Amino acid sequence: MTDLAVSPIGAHVPVAGGLATRGLAYAAEVDAEAVQVFVSNPRGWAVTAGDPAEDAALRERTDTGLPVFVHATYLINLGAPDDAVAERSLASLEHALVRGAAIGARGVVVHTGSAVRGGREEGLARMRDRLVPLLDRLGEDVPPVLLEPMAGQGQVLCATVDDLAGYLGALDWHPRAAVCLDTAHVFAAGHDVSTPAGMAAMLDRFGEVIGADRLRLVHANDSKAPCGSNKDRHENIGAGHIGAEPFGVLFTHPVSAGVPVVCETPGPAGPHATDIAALKKLRG
Repeated sequence: MTDLAVSPIGAHVPVAGGLATRGLAYAAEVDAEAVQVFVSNPRGWAVTAGDPAEDAALRERTDTGLPVFVHATYLINLGAPDDAVAERSLASLEHALVRGAAIGARGVVVHTGSAVRGGREEGLARMRDRLVPLLDRLGEDVPPVLLEPMAGQGQVLCATVDDLAGYLGALDWHPRAAVCLDTAHVFAAGHDVSTPAGMAAMLDRFGEVIGADRLRLVHANDSKAPCGSNKDRHENIGAGHIGAEPFGVLFTHPVSAGVPVVCETPGPAGPHATDIAALKKLRG
């Protein structure tokens, strides 16, 4: 991250029809400067090898500067007490990391998971015992893992910025572990980012306990649910409880300036283009 650099603004793009063929066409349609993609079914365990031609076409764009990120499947839970779920989670995350390397992705986003039962400390210990060996084994051959705190529901292992400090601490601040912040998630977890001052306070805290160098991606999403609700409900920019104005802070705050920003708001292309245009206007 470079202080006061220009943050590229984009969206999660559909890839049915090809990572490059469909994904890049959609990105052009909504005027995205950065993209996030799935490389497997986001709600299933099945993995696919990918299409070498599509990978090469997308890699050509990443090599010339397009920021591309992969979002791993939603099912991954490295803190799960069930060994079968943990094994599938590790295999799915490794697949996403290897596929991310193939397309030149800057990071692979994964939700921080839940203890399910037994308490947070036990869940964190399980997560550490599974994730650290994977990060050590794959090393710099794959993109970094971008840990995404959740909205705070159930026995999640990480929701607030301070939770994130504990999560990274459990990983001994592994150099291959970085962060993706979702504005709707932090809002639902209790950070009131519905004013510019509130957004700045959340980012100030991130800088204090995490450090700006760990922030690699921001999911810019408004929220259908109120602050502290622990409900993950994304809304279009300016149409939810956060409102449009606070998002402008992302582009000027020393912690987040220059960090790519991607919308995961309700689509299709028309609303996504409107959200991207609104964020670009706030960026100035």
